[in-house]
Parts: sequence; structure tokens; C-alpha cells
Amino acid sequence: MATVPSGVDSILYLTELTGMGVIAPNGHRLGRVRELGLMPSEHPTRVSHFLLGRRTRFMVRHDQVESISLAGIRLSDDLFVPYYPDERLFLLEKDLLDQQIVDVNGCKVVRVNDLALRIVHAPERDELWVHEVGVGLQGAFRRLTEGFLPNKVIRKVQERITPNSIPWQYCNIVEPDPQRRLRLRISHQRLGELHPADLADIVEDLAPAEREALFKTLGDEVAAETLTEVEPKIQVSILKSLDKERAADIVEEMEPDQAADVLDQLEEEKSREILQDMEQVPKAEVEELLEYRSDTAGGMMNTQYVGVHENGHVRDAFEALRGNEDLLKMLTHIFLIDQEQRLTGAVAISRLFTASEHTPLRRLAFKETLHAHVDDDRKEVVAIFDKYNLFALPVVDEDNELCGVITADDVISVLTPAG
Repeated sequence: MATVPSGVDSILYLTELTGMGVIAPNGHRLGRVRELGLMPSEHPTRVSHFLLGRRTRFMVRHDQVESISLAGIRLSDDLFVPYYPDERLFLLEKDLLDQQIVDVNGCKVVRVNDLALRIVHAPERDELWVHEVGVGLQGAFRRLTEGFLPNKVIRKVQERITPNSIPWQYCNIVEPDPQRRLRLRISHQRLGELHPADLADIVEDLAPAEREALFKTLGDEVAAETLTEVEPKIQVSILKSLDKERAADIVEEMEPDQAADVLDQLEEEKSREILQDMEQVPKAEVEELLEYRSDTAGGMMNTQYVGVHENGHVRDAFEALRGNEDLLKMLTHIFLIDQEQRLTGAVAISRLFTASEHTPLRRLAFKETLHAHVDDDRKEVVAIFDKYNLFALPVVDEDNELCGVITADDVISVLTPAG
């Protein structure tokens, strides 16, 4: 986290600026600053306008300012005009204070308490550039004491409080957004680097509208991984907020069993719309899983697994694994099947590395292959995992054909209570 320098005149805080005196070229006081405006289309950080007055507001442009300090703002001329609302103008106090913003360093959602602005000495005048967003106790202290203590006293006391802030370059104002929310300029890079579980924590802390805004910045794969980590109610809320094309793109990136679980929670019409926009292969896999009740082995299983013919050798297994690199992070076993896709054995992947490439897979298979039937109750599946300390359990149909596999993660998700 960046820190705001204390005790130096190059930094002013929004809480200090609101209420600061504005002085005409002849030395007379014209009024006090009530609000500051930013015009992102002209400059991403420079304060473009100062608003004066309570009921009837007047506006001073940045190029009318001569000097800025704790003592006040001195103008080079006093030809200011009435203020009229302009949707292009981002008002720092109205549109920013108390808003929620994502702190990618702390992997959490924080509230904006104050704003640090840097005095930039331009030729012939001073300018104010937004520097950092204050999200810690120091900013909260300034807000609480604003108007009750002199600014110099507040600055002296705040030195004892650890500053906590987010650099402005990490923030991005999206002008078409009617709620004037802040979003992350670095979302594609920094958010994409966060662990999906950390991203899920952020998503769950946001209000519904902000969740939608954040998801629009994520790539399909990252969005899918994050969606699987959030609570079921929030999954539904997010998918409902997205258009069907975007929702379909995200669901396609999910594991088939996870995608089926999410779609099963949606209203039938919304679920059908998303399925219709999915590509044929993932769509078929998800539709197959949706045919099973969620409280059965068929509803828990994943249809993505690696199967090798029962007469194969270790080299055949490695060849099959090379063709399924995207599954490697979740694989613990490969499964042996006959010509009719019937399950005949299971081999732990770790055993492949201790055998030569010519070793028959049957020789490495477990003597007894535990399995579940697609219609077995979820409680029975959990009991099998608990009794035999399994990492994976194949699932077969009435003809003993291999339909999918249940992993320990699937069982953990069942045992973990929904928030």
C-alpha cells in the first residue's frame, strides 16, 4: 500500500480543501471551496473546477488559479461563472467519498474516507492533481475532525495513525456509468493475477451493481474460476445480471459439473437462454449432467476424465495425459475401459512414474476398483470417500459404462455449508 506524506505543503486533503478560502487578485475573500471537479476526458488526475457557494454555486476553472496552499487558493482573475450540472464532471466529494473500491493489494473491498491531492507547480500557476485515495483510519480521522479542529492540529495528530491508501493510477472513472463508480484501471492485469478465492472474497463484499461492474473487467477464464468460488446465491445474481452471450462465455469455461450446478439454480428460462448460446461440446456435457438430480452421484460427477483402453501400456497413458493438459491440475487417476466404454480399472497417476513405458496398465491398477452408480444418493458417495480416504471415485451407469468421476473437491463443496 502507498503512503501519503504528512506534514508537507505539497499534499492537500479533500477534507482540508472543502471549506478553504478563495482569494481574489486584490486580496479580498470571494468565498469558500464547497466541491472540486475532475473532467476525466480532459485530464485523468488534474482538478479542473472549483465550486464556490452554498445555494447558488459558482465555478472557477483550474487555469484561473494562481497559487494553492494551506492558507487558501488565490486566483489570477475573478471572472467566474455560475455552475450548471455537467455529467462529464466527476465531483470528488459527492461522487467519491464513502464509495466502495477494490483494494487489489489487500484483496478486499474498502471504503473511501478521504482523498490526497498533490500541488503541481505549473508555469504561471499551481494545479491540483489527484494523488491517492485514503481508505484507512487516517482518512476517517480527518473526516471526523473536519471543522472541529484546525487543519494544522489535525495534521499533527494524524502522524500517529498509520496511513492506508490506494494510488489514483490504480483507479479508473468510467464516465458512462450513471452511478459514477470507481473501477480498476489495472483490472485485466492485477485482478487476473489474484487467486480466484481472493477474487471471490472481493466479489462477495461488493453490492450487486459493483459485482456486475467488476465481472465485466475480467476475462472469461478468470471470471469462470471466480464464479465457482462464490456463494450459490451470488452466482445466480451475477449470471442474472449479465447478458446471455457473456454468461454463456463464462459458463463454457467452467468445469461441466460446476456449470451444471450453477445453471440448475437459475430460472428455467434464463438457464435455457445461456445453454442456447454455448458452444456445442460444453453445452452437451452440461445438458447431460442436468439430467441427474443434484443429490445423486450423477449430479455430483464431472464428465471430464482421462480414460485409456484396458490393454494399454504406460506410454499410452502418458500420451493420453499430453492430450489433456487442461485437466492435469485436477487429475489423480486415469481409468481403464474396454471397447464398450465399461469401467475395468483405475490407476493412480503417481504409479506411472515408477514404471517403464512398456508396463501394462492392468499391472498397475488397483485390485478392486471402487465406483458409484449415477443414481446413488449423495450421502452414500460421501460415506465411501470418508471410509476409504479417496481422492477420486468413478461413476458408472446401469451397463457399467464410465460416465464421469467425483473428486474430493466435489465432496468438500457438498459438506461446506452455503453462506
